[in-house]
Amino acid sequence: MGTRGSLRPMAGLLAAMTVSLTGTRVSALALPWFVLTTTGSAAQTGLVAFAEMAPYVLVKALTGPLVDRVGPRRISWAGDVLSAAAAGAVVLLHALDLLPLGTLIALVAVVGAARGPGDLAKEIMVPEAAERGRVPLERATGLMGVTERLAQTLGPAAGGAVVALLGPLASLGISVTCFALGSVIVAWALPRGMGHRASAQEGQDGQEGQEGYWRRFGQGFAFLRGEPLLLSVIVMVGVTNLLDAAFSQVLAPVWAKESGYGPAMVGLNSSVMGLTAVGGSLVAAAVAHRMRRRPVFFVAFLLAGPSRFFVLALDVPVWAIVAVFAMGGFAGGFLNPILGAISYERVPRRLLGRVNALSDSLAWAGIPLGGLVGGVAVAAAGLAPVLLAGGAAYALTTSLTGLRPEWREMDRLRGQGPPGVPRAQLEDAGNTPRAASLEEPAS
Repeated sequence: MGTRGSLRPMAGLLAAMTVSLTGTRVSALALPWFVLTTTGSAAQTGLVAFAEMAPYVLVKALTGPLVDRVGPRRISWAGDVLSAAAAGAVVLLHALDLLPLGTLIALVAVVGAARGPGDLAKEIMVPEAAERGRVPLERATGLMGVTERLAQTLGPAAGGAVVALLGPLASLGISVTCFALGSVIVAWALPRGMGHRASAQEGQDGQEGQEGYWRRFGQGFAFLRGEPLLLSVIVMVGVTNLLDAAFSQVLAPVWAKESGYGPAMVGLNSSVMGLTAVGGSLVAAAVAHRMRRRPVFFVAFLLAGPSRFFVLALDVPVWAIVAVFAMGGFAGGFLNPILGAISYERVPRRLLGRVNALSDSLAWAGIPLGGLVGGVAVAAAGLAPVLLAGGAAYALTTSLTGLRPEWREMDRLRGQGPPGVPRAQLEDAGNTPRAASLEEPAS
């Protein structure tokens, strides 16, 4: 296969991720504004937002075995098509004045339920796309991180501009277009056999290909129980995700109000952090496969996490606050490439769907509690003490976790295949993948 042909799956997968994630980010902004402007009810707005996110997390957790069995390419394509159809139905029914709240909630739930498996399917095709393109897996996951950061930064900005100029319904139309374009890219750019190598191997390994759903689901739990490094990653990321949610949902807005800087400063900090995270991800994509993972990972986590809490607790100039957020964003760009490489190396290809689905769901389990914990803490102790305590908890979580012996395997396993899978099974035309993702959601 020529170089151009071998890179096509990687380029196509990144392009599909870009447009699909952008559509997701735009819809996350457009739908609440649409409900708020059409109903005037903050309660109904919150209900619709919940109706999208709850199915996303739940269905993503449960469809891992299905993705492994049916194949990620098919699930990715179907998820994009279903998302486009449901979001398009919202636009059409509203134009026809046939969109009561119950119907809107049902359609939004369909969008969320389709996005979860669709996003999961794209994630687990990364190692095979890197293998086909002869790309080091840290570089592939670094490029995936760039894609996610760009979508997170530019999607809301584009959606907000369209909402301001043309209204929320036009912005939701952008989401429909993005989802539809994602399905076209998947169908055109990704080979039909994409994602079926693991399934073919299952058939050679015995009767696993004929096992039922719950048996496959249980295999994901059984595998994680035997992986101390992955379990440590999940616990650490779960705690930091809870702290990140408390920061973004409660602590930062309260700080903006009490300091007098207002929401514009929160937006500036988020934008700066997102843009520098893109730069960090680009650097990680270029050089991460040559660096020692463990020191880079923990230094990056310390710079990206606790510093934001501490700087808002102190009376410092605006330029210093922006500089800390910029530094944190750049350092955060190194995290997902390393997390992704660890997961792809350790999880056998045939188990990626069910294991990654469980890993992501467990790591995100604290996010819904973050705002509640942050609000109760601020009401009880005040903002500055909670910011200092949150920064200290963040630093202790990352530092103490790193002292555990299983983290030494981060560097030792570089270039090795997943446990229990012979190296020859991972080779493609003489190429063994050097690495590939447990996600750490952006702050």
